[in-house]
Amino acid sequence: MAGIAASDADVVALLMRQHGDIRNLFDEVERTSGDERRAAFRRLVRLLAVHETAEEEIVHPFTRSSVPGGAAVVEARLTEEREAKELLSRLDGMDTDDPKFLPELRALRAEVSAHARAEERYEFIHVRRHADKARLASMATAVRTAEKLAPTHPHPGTESAAKNLAVGPLAALMDRTRDAVRSALGKEG
Repeated sequence: MAGIAASDADVVALLMRQHGDIRNLFDEVERTSGDERRAAFRRLVRLLAVHETAEEEIVHPFTRSSVPGGAAVVEARLTEEREAKELLSRLDGMDTDDPKFLPELRALRAEVSAHARAEERYEFIHVRRHADKARLASMATAVRTAEKLAPTHPHPGTESAAKNLAVGPLAALMDRTRDAVRSALGKEG
């Protein structure tokens, strides 16, 4: 595990660090403007998309199968994820200079923050209780791998491991192609 922070070797610590990164990116998007805001928003969209996909493919299936009452916990998180993805998808199509952008971003931030708190309180704590150190480490590795292959934009309606595996590779290819074209054209937004 050379090059991986010790905390990132544990899936719960990795995902909680990413929750902090997401909060920081929301701050950056809100306090910047113009090209800086567009670039920060692109990073936020990407992190949210790959983070949720990895949770849906790795963490939720573990919770469903290994945590008592896990199916109900996962269903509640999936509902939150679907709502956030729908709002993120709308924002992803907006110009970050649009006067409606910041109010919509703040609504997304509220949804994402509530979702992250619910994950930490109702799911992650149980993952830690029901997985030994080796399992937590293997799940962290799986999350990092899933993130490398995940779509980089929201795709509402794919909030399950099966749907992510069926639709994800094509969506990821399309997203990453779109990202490369934007980058080549010098358009981060």
